[in-house]
Amino acid sequence: MAKKNVYKVGPLTEGKKNIIASLIEEYDIETAEDIQDALRDLLGGTIKSMMESEMDDHLGYSKSERSSNPN
Repeated sequence: MAKKNVYKVGPLTEGKKNIIASLIEEYDIETAEDIQDALRDLLGGTIKSMMESEMDDHLGYSKSERSSNPN
């Protein structure tokens, strides 16, 4: 039987409490749907930025730069 991985939650530090309070205030979180919307906003931008960086690295230049090879 395979061993199941279990995520262990770390202690809620003062810094984490401050981050959570800031997110609640920034996104006016009152419901579970508000939390989902905030996470979608935060993670969506992060993933998009990561994908663009990967593409820039793959191509060797940024999206807004011109290639030195005009074809």
